[in-house]
Amino acid sequence: METNAAPESPAAVGRSSTGARLRKLSEELADLQAMSALRPVTLREVIARLRGRAYTLLLILLALPFCQPIPLPGLSTPIGLTIALIALRLALGQRPWLPKAMQRKELTAGFFGKVVGPAGRIVRGLEKLLRPRLAVLTRSPLLCSLHALVIFASAVALLLPLPIPFSNAFPAWVILLIAAGLLERDGLFIVAGYAVFASGVGFFVFLSHTMLWLLGLFKHWLAG
Repeated sequence: METNAAPESPAAVGRSSTGARLRKLSEELADLQAMSALRPVTLREVIARLRGRAYTLLLILLALPFCQPIPLPGLSTPIGLTIALIALRLALGQRPWLPKAMQRKELTAGFFGKVVGPAGRIVRGLEKLLRPRLAVLTRSPLLCSLHALVIFASAVALLLPLPIPFSNAFPAWVILLIAAGLLERDGLFIVAGYAVFASGVGFFVFLSHTMLWLLGLFKHWLAG
């Protein structure tokens, strides 16, 4: 079952059907903070509150808690899976959709309040910097599908429960930057997202090589 939010695609977000400027991310976040202050809220309620551009905003909101060096145990897997499902639909050029079970997933009371505190500076920085530019990167449906595919790959990395510093931060920043770029048609943010993605790939390659090297040393030590 799909939600009541209006159809959305990566190439068609950021403005209302009348062309009027939509609300700022900080305003949306403040509303969600008030709504979730006293009780848990479901993803379905969040999507309904965010309306037409719900899923692109949801990608940003769900990525925000992970934009820090220290991993958040127990949260990265369900949230990463949610982001991956949304991004996969966008990559296929389909309307975003979540299964009923995920729509009923509850975010704990005060969840958005916890996001607003540490992520408030990030949100304010985004609002000051985001503006339409490098439109060629957000105008093409094919390119938008590619951007969504990069978000999907980052979400898969995010959902891995790795207790390693920065293992959540790299994919979260990729999701945040590219989703924000799609939301406001800001190609420069998308370029920044790809740069962080490349850095993240390098980080994970270095990490895997280091682990293999340490494993080799350990085996050599055991062998005497």
